[in-house]
Amino acid sequence: MSSSDKNKIGYWETVSIGIGGMVGGGIFAVLGLAVELAHGGTPVAFFIAGIVALITSYAYSKLSTHFPSQGGTVFYLDKAFGVDLFTGSINNLLWLSYIIMLALYSYAFGSYGATFFHSSHQFLIKHLFISLGILIPTVLNMLNAKVIGKAEQYIVAIKIALLLFFVAVGFQGIDTHRIAVSNWSPTVQLVSGGMIIFLAYEGFELIANTANDVKDMKKTLPRAFYSAVIFVIVLYILVSVVSVGSLPVDKIVQAKDYALAAAAKPFLGSAGFTLIAIAALLSTFSAINATLYGAARLSYTIAREGELPKILEDKVWNKPLEGLIITAILALFLANVGDLSSISMMGSAGFLIIFSGVNSANIKLAKQTESRKWISFIGVILCLFALLALIWQTIGNHPTHLWVLVGMLAISFGIEFVYSLFKKRKFRFI
Repeated sequence: MSSSDKNKIGYWETVSIGIGGMVGGGIFAVLGLAVELAHGGTPVAFFIAGIVALITSYAYSKLSTHFPSQGGTVFYLDKAFGVDLFTGSINNLLWLSYIIMLALYSYAFGSYGATFFHSSHQFLIKHLFISLGILIPTVLNMLNAKVIGKAEQYIVAIKIALLLFFVAVGFQGIDTHRIAVSNWSPTVQLVSGGMIIFLAYEGFELIANTANDVKDMKKTLPRAFYSAVIFVIVLYILVSVVSVGSLPVDKIVQAKDYALAAAAKPFLGSAGFTLIAIAALLSTFSAINATLYGAARLSYTIAREGELPKILEDKVWNKPLEGLIITAILALFLANVGDLSSISMMGSAGFLIIFSGVNSANIKLAKQTESRKWISFIGVILCLFALLALIWQTIGNHPTHLWVLVGMLAISFGIEFVYSLFKKRKFRFI
């Protein structure tokens, strides 16, 4: 074994990155929202969203093994379609989607944190925790995030262990009638329920950014992508079965912002509620830290491609501080003024658009990636169909939220359009 191979990560480490990215904070944040929409069919909603992620992981596995780059999604889109208004807008949308993920994680951090205080103070405490959940990791990223980085693998292990414990104990006492077909939501609402929580799966794409550091890349990466996504699909389904089977839907919806902790209470008591709440705080805090780290470097990568102002390409203390600060400010604002439903809708819609672009990129580069075009074509269709279902559900239930999505797309396009009027730099490989 060469010395360079000794420094590379293997299959299990790569899988852990994917699982850690997906089970970062999503399941703690969106379970209640999924139950509100899908009712007894919540496990099916998670399965539907998981299938879209699994099909898309095929495109990522092919692109990452043939075009390994720390730029990941940004690099694949630019490689397939060139640097232009379209790719610049999609890459900006990716950055905004990361900001939305930060808002979602910090919203969940605040919601679970507030449960430890008296109900009369929970509103203010919740927003205090939301703000601290972004501000503290921002400072850590400015100074030294290595401590959190080293602790991340242990936090991932703890939260997976607690979720498996939750499933093992809770499975024995579920009421199967609550998850019976008769208690499922109508099909369209079931599908849209799966799509509004789709962002709970988006973290698998982090595996692509590690491609250059993976041992035996062409063999390891595809196995890691599929293993991570399949494991999380099964985990989410089991968690949702236990949750819906243990607590009536109206009770879960009532505790929507901290649903998983509430679902643990019937069979684990107050100690179980506290345990899951602590796990949620740990999980969402580490997810915020990791996402801030990634989002700041994403803005740096997009700037290097000539699609954002050069100031975001500059580094201070070897860190892209401008991108970090702008990302944190925007996430702080969104998390404090938005609500769970609108934040989830924006995030899921953003990633569905981005993943349809990645599937399209793999179709265009199919000869070079040695891919079966039809698989990625199905991926494009599924992503677009899922997006339409999400839009349909939004129009029917929260029509004003649609303007938020339109605004997000307009901002992504507008930033690139205005910047392209001033300066367009040559495409550079990362």
